[in-house]
Amino acid sequence: MIRRWLAALWLALTLAPAHAQQEVVIYRCTDAQGALSVQNMPCPKGTQQQKKIMQAPAPTAWPASPTIPATPAPPASLAPDKPAPDQPAPRKPNPEPVAPAAPKPPPPPLYDCKRRDDTRYLTEDLQSATYCLPLQVTGLDGNPRTGAGEACEVVSDRCQPVADDGLCAAWRKQVEEAETRWRFAAPDHVAQRQAEYARVRDRVAASSCGDGAQAQKP
Repeated sequence: MIRRWLAALWLALTLAPAHAQQEVVIYRCTDAQGALSVQNMPCPKGTQQQKKIMQAPAPTAWPASPTIPATPAPPASLAPDKPAPDQPAPRKPNPEPVAPAAPKPPPPPLYDCKRRDDTRYLTEDLQSATYCLPLQVTGLDGNPRTGAGEACEVVSDRCQPVADDGLCAAWRKQVEEAETRWRFAAPDHVAQRQAEYARVRDRVAASSCGDGAQAQKP
């Protein structure tokens, strides 16, 4: 019973106008059965009434919610570079074109030559295709043992230039043959044959035949 009376009292105080130090009239009503009620208006007829004037509590002043400070904008020097909405994004400069490597020159000419005995060889110099073959010198009596002096016959082999489509292959063959002569040279001729091989190899590598001659460097 007391708990219900306290609850009704609290309800009446709550429903009172929220003005600081406002007087509130509370009526305590007891009916014929002894039931107790508390209200803010006079009791109905046939009930026992007790009137009490109370001071309504002042409204509680709740602290204001703390204001979260706004994050300051970064300085202009640290802000990312972004184009304005009405301006197009700046174009990145195109990289400078890389100049293509200069083409290598074609290889020097080679000549395919044939001797009298139909053997063939390659040469860079046509002058080497003309040489002197020694002749047998005999005496007046026809005896070769009594012949004096020397004689030779000038011979020119038949040569023709190697066609352009076969020139690289011919030069690679020259490199292979020069390397073979160097590898199997007699001790007295190793240095000379080695230098000749290096000359031919470097000449081919510097031409448009490129790295076609991948012979071992000495």
